[in-house]
Amino acid sequence: MTPGDNGASTPEDDDPFGYLYADGQARGAQPPSGGYGYPNSVNRVRAVGERQYGQQAAAPYGQQTVPPQQGAYGQPNAHYQAPETFPGGPPAGRQPPQAGGGGGRGGRGPNTKGLLIGAIAVVAAVVIGIGVAMLNGNGDDKADGGPSASATGSADSKESASPSASATAATEPGVQDAAGLPRAGGARVSTEFSGARADGGKYVDQMSQVGASVTWKVDVPKAGTYDLWIRYANAEKDAASATTVVNGKPQSYKPDLKNYGKEGDWNAWYRSYVSLQLEEGTNTVAITCGQGDACHFNLDQLALLEEGQKPDW
Repeated sequence: MTPGDNGASTPEDDDPFGYLYADGQARGAQPPSGGYGYPNSVNRVRAVGERQYGQQAAAPYGQQTVPPQQGAYGQPNAHYQAPETFPGGPPAGRQPPQAGGGGGRGGRGPNTKGLLIGAIAVVAAVVIGIGVAMLNGNGDDKADGGPSASATGSADSKESASPSASATAATEPGVQDAAGLPRAGGARVSTEFSGARADGGKYVDQMSQVGASVTWKVDVPKAGTYDLWIRYANAEKDAASATTVVNGKPQSYKPDLKNYGKEGDWNAWYRSYVSLQLEEGTNTVAITCGQGDACHFNLDQLALLEEGQKPDW
């Protein structure tokens, strides 16, 4: 070891950054080839004072460098802005995700035409549903016994429902079921007893209350005398009676409604008649339980025939 020379093995000479200084370079210090664990650091190190401001730094092997773009004073460097804010749009090959595009690469904007068609379809479905609901509501009213529902009787049962509107229309002279005519005052249809000739074995009972009635609207071809025949059942010991009302006027003569059979037998039916003066055209004829009448009878059929004719009962 010579004077003034501390030797190459002193700690100062082991300084890994000695190559950065002039005296270290004079001693032959070289930058490490392995970069002391920093990959590619050999391409980045420079001696002090060697690198000049504004020069482009060397890129690692295989990579391209992007020259920095300097903005005006106080303006941000466009290179460090978000991709979607690059001047002139984002770099080629990178498209920002669009709303409604699923967030994926290269997604498109919202499909406004598809959304509009979907909205129209939803509105149309709601309108159709409301229309169907309204139609079903009207049908349910009829099924549940609305104004157009017809009343039907069952065996050994009674009903108080009025006949349909068609039964109030005027009909021609002939035979008419009493159960198919408009009723009032508590008169109702029953099928408890047998032997009635009317459709379904139906007849009218509960005629015993004052005001109970059955009314027939009938058209006659000419004015004159007509015979009103009554098919009835009376199982009481005494004769029954009723008032005949023509066009709103009670008649003085009352039909004979006697019991010609066995007392208590309501399955036996009889007939009686009364002569009426009718006008040409529409007339109303009613069998009514009036004041003082003994209306303990059931009513099966009525027949309006020309004077002297009889029904086939």
